[in-house]
Amino acid sequence: MKITIGLSEKQQKGSIDVLNTLLADEYVLYTKTRNYHWNVTGPHFIELHKFFEAQYDEIDKIIDDVAERARSLGGKSLGTLKDFLNTTRLKESPTDVQSADKMIANLLADHEAIIVALRKDLATCSDTYNDMGTSDFLTGTMEQHEKMAWMLRSFLA
Repeated sequence: MKITIGLSEKQQKGSIDVLNTLLADEYVLYTKTRNYHWNVTGPHFIELHKFFEAQYDEIDKIIDDVAERARSLGGKSLGTLKDFLNTTRLKESPTDVQSADKMIANLLADHEAIIVALRKDLATCSDTYNDMGTSDFLTGTMEQHEKMAWMLRSFLA
């Protein structure tokens, strides 16, 4: 069924591509955060175990919202690990044992990378694709990442 929302098919596809790239980034970050939740050790284990859980729960909500935004524009959402790894702008975490501080620093770097990418993506959706709805959605997502980054940064201070 044709979607008639004031955007051309090309504009819709452009925004959907932006959203699917973000979806891949979010899924890689979610997986890394969950991995750290399982594998953190040290004197702050309980606190960080709970903290990482709260963060991956937040990212899980973002993942669902991003996928549903792409679907609302008439697109398909990525849904396989292979697709996520082929599309993400982030790197997976090394499998070797890392200190809690290194885990936090890695997550902080990923949140900051997503924030930088979102600043460009929301401008692209607005200026190139005339999709103010997706631009607004990406602004809210960016704000969520800014808050999570602030919390991670506070652990390292």
